[in-house]
Amino acid sequence: MALPIDILLMYGYLLLFAWVLVEQLGVPLPATPVLLAAGALSAERQLSFFLALAASVAGAVLADSVWFLMGRRHGHRLLNLLCKLSLEPTTCVRRTQDSFSRRRGVMLMFAKFVPGLGALAAPVAAQNGMGPGAFLLFDSIGCTLWATTLLVLGRLFGDALKRDPHLLNWVGRFSGALLVLGIVGFFVARLIRRRMVLKKLAASRLEPEELKRQLESGEAVYIVDLRHPLELLAEPFTLPGALHFAPDHLAARANEIPRDRDVVLYCTCPSEATAAKTALTLHRLGVQRVRPLRGGYDEWKRLGYPMDAVPPVVPLVPVIEPAQ
Repeated sequence: MALPIDILLMYGYLLLFAWVLVEQLGVPLPATPVLLAAGALSAERQLSFFLALAASVAGAVLADSVWFLMGRRHGHRLLNLLCKLSLEPTTCVRRTQDSFSRRRGVMLMFAKFVPGLGALAAPVAAQNGMGPGAFLLFDSIGCTLWATTLLVLGRLFGDALKRDPHLLNWVGRFSGALLVLGIVGFFVARLIRRRMVLKKLAASRLEPEELKRQLESGEAVYIVDLRHPLELLAEPFTLPGALHFAPDHLAARANEIPRDRDVVLYCTCPSEATAAKTALTLHRLGVQRVRPLRGGYDEWKRLGYPMDAVPPVVPLVPVIEPAQ
């Protein structure tokens, strides 16, 4: 298995650490084949399973810690950037925020097993108030589970090689080509899918200036804020008269949406991705005058247009009466 086993034998644990670190920092350099190869080498005693695990976990935790610190500093702007780099912007932020809202620590423990979730888990945790100690605990558990799973799978493959050495020759002949083809195919499929969504979006979106003119002239417009509730904590404002709905709730209430006016959707996703996806869903449900707002909330705010304040949500805290 010339790739990546030969380079692993040459550079060992340092390469494993660096490869995982670079991949987890967002560079599209898959670490899975390297971890599988390291597991296979551990079956031959050419690498230590536990040292390989320690190097992998250290690289992953260090990368996640960098994203965590950046998430505390830059908030949803960093999430939007990561979504653009992921080539899958349509649901990435909302899916991660939904997972964090429901499970918090559990989400961090299993984020790396879910495509599109691993890179966003750390900054979402930071943006929504998780402390550094809790983050390091749950993230370390998650990184250990992820690396152990891949190393064990590689170890099982290595044991199979012991029983049938000819399997190594077959894998070595095709592994490099299969790896390259798999990476290329993955990115081509994602780019095609993204291009199709953006093409449909461009045909129907509404300019902020046009929406402002409609509001100033008193024209009836049905404005929907699709941002996640966690985003409202950081930015407690909406466009004038906007109603707040989760995308799935809005689709479920499609019969209540007026058909005699524009339905304007906005979010904070790159390329108005959530608004575009929701607009396509509403079109299929018979709501024709649906228009995503170009630039979403961020562009409206940048232009300095008027906004309505959202009343802050104060958690209910039990009052403890002082002892008499």
